[in-house]
Amino acid sequence: MSAATAGATTEMAHEPWLKHFPITFFAVVMGLAGLSLATRRIEVALSGAPGTASFALTLVAAAAFCAIAAIYLAKALRHPGAVKAEWNHPVRIAFFPAITIGVLLLCSGVLPRAHGLVEIVWLAATAAHLLLILGVVAAWISHRTFEQAHLTPAWFIPAVGNVLVPVAGVELGYLETSWFFFSVGMLFWLIFLTLVFNRLIFHNPIAERLLPTLVILIAPPSVGFVSWELLNGGTVDAVGRILYYSALMFVLVTLTQVGRLLRLPFSMAWWAYSFPVAAFTIASALFAGSTGAALPRALSFLAYGMLWAVIVLLVVKTAAAIRRNEIFRPE
Repeated sequence: MSAATAGATTEMAHEPWLKHFPITFFAVVMGLAGLSLATRRIEVALSGAPGTASFALTLVAAAAFCAIAAIYLAKALRHPGAVKAEWNHPVRIAFFPAITIGVLLLCSGVLPRAHGLVEIVWLAATAAHLLLILGVVAAWISHRTFEQAHLTPAWFIPAVGNVLVPVAGVELGYLETSWFFFSVGMLFWLIFLTLVFNRLIFHNPIAERLLPTLVILIAPPSVGFVSWELLNGGTVDAVGRILYYSALMFVLVTLTQVGRLLRLPFSMAWWAYSFPVAAFTIASALFAGSTGAALPRALSFLAYGMLWAVIVLLVVKTAAAIRRNEIFRPE
């Protein structure tokens, strides 16, 4: 190794860890907040009313959000160039809306207990999410060249955020705003679903470190079903059934890839496993509650058990990776 290379390696090793704190950390909040909302649905299924467990998990998710947001804000202040680089990254740019998605999920978790405060935060998060979406779309259609290799299911994340808006928005009374975001989210889902499957079938395989994002395929139809049921007055109609069973099909497709996914080395991309499983748990519980169907009810409990297993595994793996300094490194 040349002296210049050795010097560059040494310099890189001594760079502040803060500079390499990834935007993908906000997927942790999505997973934890999704767990709290899934727990509330399971509580309703078992006792007819949400209990303290779901609210406690919401507080855990809120604490995680505050910690991650504070660190990322410090990164933005001390290393603005690193944040700009993530924004210009063809994959990581899709994770910026995870910031506002986390807030929207937390609003849904706190809504039954703090209606007035939630309304203020929800309005701010919804407006910020719209600005982020416009920024992401502007970047997608700018003069920059994106290649097929850059397209992954992570690009669904902004669409998922749009479809999440009605989850709290309907109860807060912002019906037309909820319809706007739901419509835009579902439109982008269909567009990117076509693009992603074209990418998966006709082009080179997704890089191993991004394979966990395949699980994100489950999220849009799952969240879409939840929002559609709310917008539709709690009735499961033909559209609702199409959305729910599409989510179920993507669950089955994902299960065919479990062997490959389990062999992957850990990275923050693994957190992509958590929220989709939570979303499917919630969708199954809602479907079962509205229709009395036995299969979705059984699936909701099965998915909830898997969700806990996934979250515990991710927390343990993340803590171990941080201790080994395997996360805060340049890509």
